[in-house]
Amino acid sequence: MTLTPQKFDEATLAQVISADPLRSTWLSANAGSGKTRVLTDRVSRLLLQSVPPERILCLTYTKAAAAEMQNRLFAQLGKWAMLADAELIKALAKLGVAEDDLGTDTLAHARTLFARAVEAPGGLKIQTIHSFCASVLRRFPVEAHISPAFEEMDDRDQTDLISEILEDMATDSLGQGRIALDAVAPFVSDLDGHELAKAVINKREAFDPAATEAQLRQFFELGTKTFADLIAETFMGDEQALCDKLAKLLSYDNNRQRKSKITLETYDWSKHSLASIAAIEDVFVNGSTAKTNPDQAKGATIFNTDVRKAMGDDFPALCDFMERLATARQTRRALTMFEKSNALHQFAAEFLTRYDRAKERRGWLDFDDLIRLTNRLLTKTSLAQWVLFRLDGGIDHMLVDEAQDTSPAQWQIIAKLAEEFAAGQSARDGLTRTIFVVGDKKQSIYSFQGADPEGFDRMRDEFDHRLAAVQSKLHKNVLKYSFRSAPSILQLVDRVAADQAYAGLGQDVEHAAYFSDLPGRVDIWPAIPKTEKADIPEWDSPVDLVHDSHHTVILADQIADFISEKINSKQMIRLKGVDPRPVRPRDFLILLRKRSDLFHQIIRALKSRNLPIMGADRLRISAELAVRDLTALMNFLATPEDDLSLAAFLRSPLGGLSEDQLYELAHGRAGTLWQALSNHSAYAGIVSTLRELRNKADFERPYEILENILTQKGGRRALIARLGQEAEDGINSLLQQAMSYERHDVPSIAGFAAWLRHGDVTIKRDMSGDDDQIRVMSIHGAKGLEAPIVILPDTARQNSRGGGGVNLLEPKDGPLVWANSSDDLDADLGEAYEARKAAQNEEENRLLYVAMTRAETWLVIAAAGDLSAKSGDKLCWYDQIRAAAENLPNVKAIDMAGQTGLRLENGNWDSHALDTSDPEPASPQGVSAQVKAALASWVRQAPPQQAKDKPALSPSDLGETPAPSPQEAALKTQWGDAEAAKLRGRRLHLLLEHLPKTTPAAWAATAPMILAAEGDCSPEECAALLREAERVLTHPNLRELFVEDALAEVPLTAFSKTLNHQVYGVIDRLILRDAEVLAVDFKSNQIVPQSPAEVSEGYLRQMAAYGEMLRALYPSRVVKLAILWTSGPSLMELPDDLLEQALQRAAGKGVGS
Repeated sequence: MTLTPQKFDEATLAQVISADPLRSTWLSANAGSGKTRVLTDRVSRLLLQSVPPERILCLTYTKAAAAEMQNRLFAQLGKWAMLADAELIKALAKLGVAEDDLGTDTLAHARTLFARAVEAPGGLKIQTIHSFCASVLRRFPVEAHISPAFEEMDDRDQTDLISEILEDMATDSLGQGRIALDAVAPFVSDLDGHELAKAVINKREAFDPAATEAQLRQFFELGTKTFADLIAETFMGDEQALCDKLAKLLSYDNNRQRKSKITLETYDWSKHSLASIAAIEDVFVNGSTAKTNPDQAKGATIFNTDVRKAMGDDFPALCDFMERLATARQTRRALTMFEKSNALHQFAAEFLTRYDRAKERRGWLDFDDLIRLTNRLLTKTSLAQWVLFRLDGGIDHMLVDEAQDTSPAQWQIIAKLAEEFAAGQSARDGLTRTIFVVGDKKQSIYSFQGADPEGFDRMRDEFDHRLAAVQSKLHKNVLKYSFRSAPSILQLVDRVAADQAYAGLGQDVEHAAYFSDLPGRVDIWPAIPKTEKADIPEWDSPVDLVHDSHHTVILADQIADFISEKINSKQMIRLKGVDPRPVRPRDFLILLRKRSDLFHQIIRALKSRNLPIMGADRLRISAELAVRDLTALMNFLATPEDDLSLAAFLRSPLGGLSEDQLYELAHGRAGTLWQALSNHSAYAGIVSTLRELRNKADFERPYEILENILTQKGGRRALIARLGQEAEDGINSLLQQAMSYERHDVPSIAGFAAWLRHGDVTIKRDMSGDDDQIRVMSIHGAKGLEAPIVILPDTARQNSRGGGGVNLLEPKDGPLVWANSSDDLDADLGEAYEARKAAQNEEENRLLYVAMTRAETWLVIAAAGDLSAKSGDKLCWYDQIRAAAENLPNVKAIDMAGQTGLRLENGNWDSHALDTSDPEPASPQGVSAQVKAALASWVRQAPPQQAKDKPALSPSDLGETPAPSPQEAALKTQWGDAEAAKLRGRRLHLLLEHLPKTTPAAWAATAPMILAAEGDCSPEECAALLREAERVLTHPNLRELFVEDALAEVPLTAFSKTLNHQVYGVIDRLILRDAEVLAVDFKSNQIVPQSPAEVSEGYLRQMAAYGEMLRALYPSRVVKLAILWTSGPSLMELPDDLLEQALQRAAGKGVGS
């Protein structure tokens, strides 16, 4: 198959060549360069080459990526099955299929691929490497020495198992378990056993086998030296008197002397320890904080002359003690790390043995087991060649996605599977077998999951060497064109990378914008300086309350105000392939490094302004209000005497009681709250429901009870109506946890409630949906996502974690070491620490790259807090970005609230500004991108020049305001005067605009809140208006007007050629279809005309003006206009000729002149 390169531009040609199914390819793909399309096209072309679907293996990094790729592939193959010949030829030609290969046979074959892929034995192999390993182990359980019915552990399973093992070790008073725990106990005061156990599990390869005491002694060069030897060499017996005398000479008022005085006064001379010796070293030895000679005694330079003179004849003896401490310092440090590391290895050996046995008894495997056991199966067992032969017979083409995040152990599996590809022969001779690897070293940000960015280059060279050895070739391609970001954003990305010498980013970073004319903007806001915690005068304020003057609060409020202003002012934005349109909530993506105080302050600020927000990307199930309400109910069902849980349930949407009702019920009661509730006749319905659930609690599973509450009792509807749609995720997660609990435990409501209390579960929410909401999430969670406007507020200096955690170092030639602080390391460990620190800095560079390249057209950089870096530390992100921007020729300073910010811009943004003299609310939620984009196409047309003293005409300015008919006049006593009728019409419009956004079950509760916008409304009036709105919304012939994609209250301003004037109006409902546009206006007249000819002149002129504006906006579509008479309800379409005549009559009477 040959390509015809002249048909493709440079960017597309690179994609087409990379998708060539006959070439093994190693592809480096910049962010936004279309690697998923290349993967999909390559699989499609393999299928076109008649490769059986089951012989293609695609390995992805996440399940979401696997699902996305499979969906795209099926969509493409499904489209081929339905295309006519001409369209199918175009589609295949775009894929890279040569013209001479596009015969009838190829077309017929392409139409069968969807069915072939769906019916492939075992389905398409598009899966994560963990899923693939699980499938291999299930296929060869005997060879892998595992149970054929093994289950994969989740995080909750692992947490529970760790708790069980630690408890067993603690109660093993006479065995190794307690000895191992006691050994690490002195070193875990600042972390819990779970953290230590998880660190051991994550580094289990370093403990296979655990280092012995002799090996650790040899590494630390201790020989046979012990702590007792250290004491004997350092303390001669006179030190206490010397130090007591010195302590009395030191002053608390002197900052330099205060800490030393406290150390000397509190030192326990009868019980030395490594930690106490380190403390007294700080008094007498220079230490690691000294610029030079850290192991040198302070000697004659200690304190001041007065103190030294006051020591008198004892000062030489004190100096001798200092020298002994300085001499012993290296030994003390080595002994400290030896004892910690020896305790760790002792603990790891015992814990991992128990951990593996517990998993084996249950038939469980964790994620690391899947990789480890598959590796062992393919490399170390006597049956490895047999397994490889069987697998080799089923894989002809292998594709690896996100290769930069692959761990060394995972690379071993991939390399082993690909051995036969490069061996010159295979299980089926004569086949062309290929490997395709795609990744981007610049986006490797998952080192905490074992990702090895250096492995990307290392494995590329290894595969290149293997293929070259059999006269084959590995084609190394690069996708440099971004189909996502505007030029100004990419320009800044390249500059930042160059300023950091491309550390951690691989080869020189080079980006090119495919949409070179796409307007782009980078704004760098002035940094908000760090503010100290202000005193909160209120004595009853929460101790963790963040003051309004705190820098994180200020920045969060600025971000929320910025987003609110851009939405309300209808800031125009131009995206790829669509006309300019106003920004909407969905366009904003706020990215942070971690879920810190700033993260929560931003969510608070957005919610306080009633901006639609998707919520946090990580969901702590126990913290969700809906889950807490359901948990309270379960606690009561398990223990009816639990008054607090019952009260929480009664105040929740499930119970529905107000604060006053609960107080009246609970205050002064004689017995339990349940007894009081049972004796109160007003709550008989609640009591009946609770008794029914209590009767089921002992016999039904937790899932069944929850499903009963949520579905049959209407709990789900009640919770969502009160808490919002985001409560859905918490509810669904609770149901999943109930099913998980029932798999391993005796299913009881009491047990499940206790299980929830003792273990917190966090789930990752899907933030890639189409909801029109602002997204706030971590940068790691945003990998693979994009947004028109990205805000990076978390760019100030990050505080490194000090003291806590498990500081594990892996020196080049030695065992894993549990180290002290970075200031207390010897040369070998210092080198390992610096290497780790350098790797972390490189990953920080990659994390910044990922964050910046999420933006399509607008990138906002902000910072709050401390920007200064410690000596020797790299600049914070904000300083890096600002310095890079200042070195670019097209940067300009802009005033931002009296401070100077920077702006980098390309394209003409000013021409996309919308007239905001009469701002309208933001577009309604839930409207598809296609419809919204089409709505805004008119803004690119410059309005004709007109005199400033001629304001735009409104519908009421078109003349012939309809007079009331005799029948309508007769109804005046019912509806009041004209103003009352207008008020009623506005209220009905509000209901028809907002009620479709909620469920019918919530209309009765929502309607009063909607109507309150137009002042007080009596219950009778509200009920009458709601009945009329319900008749409209539920009418079977009118449902199309209220679908999700219909636009409500659409403002239009355009020049009318017929009236020779600017006309302004608001269309009540606008429905955009592929070939036509339907505009509908609501009229609440009580007397409905029988035909369009009877419609009043004013209404006809208004609709005619709307029609003329819409035809100018959508010249290629048929424009239809109609009136919805709400009192019918009935929809009346208005003929074009009738409307045209009405508009001509308006022009003839001088309207607009």
